[in-house]
Amino acid sequence: MLPKHWVQIGDVLILPLRQELEPYKHRIAEVYAQVIGVKTVLRKGRIGGEFRETNYEVLYGSDTVTVHVENGIRYKLDVARVMFSPANVKERVRMAKVAKPGELVVDMFAGIGHLSLPMAVHGKARVIAIEKSPYTFQFLVENIELNRVQDRMTAYNIDNRDFPGENIADRILMGYVVTTHEFIPKALSIAKDEAIIHYHNTVPERLMPEEPFRTFREIAREHGYEAEKLNELVIKRYAPGVWHVVVDVRVFKR
Repeated sequence: MLPKHWVQIGDVLILPLRQELEPYKHRIAEVYAQVIGVKTVLRKGRIGGEFRETNYEVLYGSDTVTVHVENGIRYKLDVARVMFSPANVKERVRMAKVAKPGELVVDMFAGIGHLSLPMAVHGKARVIAIEKSPYTFQFLVENIELNRVQDRMTAYNIDNRDFPGENIADRILMGYVVTTHEFIPKALSIAKDEAIIHYHNTVPERLMPEEPFRTFREIAREHGYEAEKLNELVIKRYAPGVWHVVVDVRVFKR
């Protein structure tokens, strides 16, 4: 009944435990911590809410803040409260490769800099990173400093719909799920003509492959834009019968 798989983020372990193991959870966590060599063990739980917070239960240790190193980038975060999905690693690596030196990227859902830090660090792009959650924003600012990209990455602790910039971005990141389509009009207003938008959303399998691009194109046309699909990738399973998908779209003003 013991878990065969787990997630390690920095020196914090996320452990899935069956309900039958409830009476032994602290002892199990202690043993896993000693064997694997981590300072803290959390019990995997549900991710939810506007800010995609984890709210995982602490089973062993007390310090849930760690620095996770991936692809040469340092991500500092509170694993007990801030989402970081190791399953999205391929997309983070891809973003490091698509960014171009000097282009202006606007990250509408920056989090701790999951997708935009690779663009600034490896792609040498200029980045405006917008994060609404005050708690997550603290880590975003620290990560910009940790990775020494203060000269080309600026963070804003606001709702992206309140961001005043228009017609400025060469590239836009929309790394959110479930309700991302509601933010397409704002993305279009930020985008330059022929900008590329990396549009993430969750899609029921029965609506693929038409979705999520169909919805994006319809909303774009309503606002006077045409959209061209450049690429589409499945990131991971989000729920039974539902997938997290990203579409790379180039937008044209009519």
